[in-house]
Amino acid sequence: MIVVASSNAHKLAELKRIWAAAGLEFEFRSLADYPGYPEPADDGRTFAQNALIKARAACAYTGLAAVADDSGIEVDLLNGMPGVRSARWAGVGASAQASLELLIAQLADTAYEDRTARFNCAMALVAPDGSEQVVSGVMPGHLVLEPQGSNGFSYDPVFVTDGQSVTNGVLTDAQKDALSHRGQAARALVPYLREALG
Repeated sequence: MIVVASSNAHKLAELKRIWAAAGLEFEFRSLADYPGYPEPADDGRTFAQNALIKARAACAYTGLAAVADDSGIEVDLLNGMPGVRSARWAGVGASAQASLELLIAQLADTAYEDRTARFNCAMALVAPDGSEQVVSGVMPGHLVLEPQGSNGFSYDPVFVTDGQSVTNGVLTDAQKDALSHRGQAARALVPYLREALG
């Protein structure tokens, strides 16, 4: 058994799909199975640091091997921000929609070709024996100012992945899983998960 250090239903479903498609099907717990879990502050300066903070805390609390990821969007016109602050871009406690609207407002009056960005994901696996593994994935693209589609979450409705003509919000789950930063990281973690599962 492995615990995924998240209670985000979208993310959990995404990981389950990706691992199943990679031939790795197993039951895992999530933070929703641990009411009162004291989530640590993900105050690292990089995605990898935050992923490790979350995985180490979940492993210590549950006694199980733990997987955690930290991901976000890096916008070149904003000097790589929101970055690790992607989920809190509009402020602590603000909704994902508020952060999306703030990002759109900050990019108003800019040209599409200048709105280069990338989704970045670091994923960590921490085992009770103290072993740790961190993998990553990057999804480059451009931003549009008019949200399109309702699939996905976060900044997906304004992000057009390189090689695509529509936003991630329009792509099917299978299309996005094949391209996404989290999909890349989750697949890179598969051999380490096999080892952890014995």
